[in-house]
Amino acid sequence: MNIAGLLKTAPIPRSVATKVVKAKQRKTWSDGDYGRIGTTLQIVGERLVESMDVHAGRTLLDVAGGNGNASLAAARRYCKVTSTDFVPMLLEQGRHRAATDGLDMQIREADAEALPFDDASYDYVVSTFGVMFAPRQQRAAGELERVCRPGGRIGLASWTPDGFVGQYFQLLCDYVPLPPGMRMPSRWGTEAFIERQFAGARQITHTRCQYNFRYRSASHWRHVFTTFCGMTRYVLNKLDDQTADALRNDMLTLVQRHNRSTDGTMVVAADYLQSVIEL
Repeated sequence: MNIAGLLKTAPIPRSVATKVVKAKQRKTWSDGDYGRIGTTLQIVGERLVESMDVHAGRTLLDVAGGNGNASLAAARRYCKVTSTDFVPMLLEQGRHRAATDGLDMQIREADAEALPFDDASYDYVVSTFGVMFAPRQQRAAGELERVCRPGGRIGLASWTPDGFVGQYFQLLCDYVPLPPGMRMPSRWGTEAFIERQFAGARQITHTRCQYNFRYRSASHWRHVFTTFCGMTRYVLNKLDDQTADALRNDMLTLVQRHNRSTDGTMVVAADYLQSVIEL
């Protein structure tokens, strides 16, 4: 029997494949310094938390919260906040930001698909551009619902497929496809997906919002994203020099298609879906 041949052709168990994907994701988001980009998105966390009508003294869990935009917004409103992510570097940045602002906030490393919290343990659960990157989307949605108490609220901010960032995701995937079995993160930015995942909710309110990317120029934006965004760096590192240059050119073309600035700077409106789910 040709054991070597069997080993080459045997399918990889789904659990093993998922662990491999997660390990790559953790390494990818740890590369560069995504916090440099994440902090510019603070206004999204403020809008989301305010739209949820959070009350002081209530408990709030931020899932895949990066360096804490939504966590800080909730802590400023005197919620009892637990900020989570699976990238230690980003959690440390969130801890530092909270300490600098004099805010009380718990920090905990956690996987969005297996949250280490009891059922119905939080009044509010939020995620801004975070949980949407979980490989097993249905499981991640189930975890958000599991840890939120009945009568509580889940708040999500997710890039739309047809907006600037959704198109950027697609551009990266055109060069380096997603791993087998993974779906586009921007599915979370559609009303149909959210309503399907949270079909038992009492009410779901969707608001299509925009975040404006403001940079000194298109080239400045490209420099920031190729230097600090681990996802971009991962794709570029997979390409030969000529193909990587083609991607860099396509990045500028994408900005030029959306840029509304006429003074040489970059102002690009990126659509995202804000969803407040009442359980």
